Amino acid sequence: MEKFRAVVAAGDGPARFRDLTDADLPADAVTVDVTHSSLNYKDGLAVTNRSRIARRYPMVCGIDLAGVVAESDDPAWAPGDEVVVTGWGMSETHDGGYTGRQRVKPGWPVARPAGLTAVQTMAIGTAGLTAMLCVMSLEQHGLTPDTDGEVLVTGAAGGVGGVAIAVLATLGYRVVASTGRAHQHERLARLGASAFLDRAELAAAASSPLGQERWAGAIDAVGDTTLASVLRQARYGAPVAACGLAGGSGLPTTVLPFILRGVSLLGVDSVYAPPALRATAWDRLQRDLPAARLDELTTVEPLSRIHELAEEILAGTVGGRVVLDTQS
Repeated sequence: MEKFRAVVAAGDGPARFRDLTDADLPADAVTVDVTHSSLNYKDGLAVTNRSRIARRYPMVCGIDLAGVVAESDDPAWAPGDEVVVTGWGMSETHDGGYTGRQRVKPGWPVARPAGLTAVQTMAIGTAGLTAMLCVMSLEQHGLTPDTDGEVLVTGAAGGVGGVAIAVLATLGYRVVASTGRAHQHERLARLGASAFLDRAELAAAASSPLGQERWAGAIDAVGDTTLASVLRQARYGAPVAACGLAGGSGLPTTVLPFILRGVSLLGVDSVYAPPALRATAWDRLQRDLPAARLDELTTVEPLSRIHELAEEILAGTVGGRVVLDTQS
């Protein structure tokens, strides 16, 4: 059998490169020749073995993949179809995208949107899909560009934050970017941020039960005291979409934002989002995320650099989105 290279975690240290064959792949219906994947914080944890991401070993790392269907036992897909797969437990309960070839369940792929290249789909990846789902959730709860007030994006220098800023700005919102990385301000301004708020200043606002009303809506990828501060400063009736816990899983707040100001806290998950919702989000992304802004976010790197890149994303020195060429 033809061999291909994969990044495999064994639980006994950092993940290693291994040569695999089709016999090593899961027994699922759709075989994909993988061309690209992406780098996410969770991938950094899995590759370095800093935290147990995999629920079994050995496990091919990588929560995203893009590629071309090579074989399919399901009529939904045919050889030659270009597809994107994100989430669904890849690199946790199912082998992931850091490989030259993978098998997945037929309900997992989404057809690559015609307006996006494979590289662009991985520049979006799980992070960008999550950002779009957050925007859609805010819209479903009444937020429009005409709503009075600014929209806050926390963790703005990360992948979710960058895509969220670019989409919101394109739709006409006034976006405030919260980050502790001042050197990223220029890049975030090019993505569409109109103002900046240091994350330390935002965290300090958590000391009072309620703060001055400011945010018409917010997307939070940080959690803990940051999310608590966002809720305290949300305007009456504002929706706040929570999708991450980079700052911790706690939430030190009170019920006051909810019962005195009618603030809505919206949980957003992209890992197990149903196929129809994913398809809608991908369609929105190709319409509402300008290619120039997406390219501003994107760096393409060879998979051979994955160990170095994993350390960098955990250290917080990666800005925007890193796309991995799985063939190099």
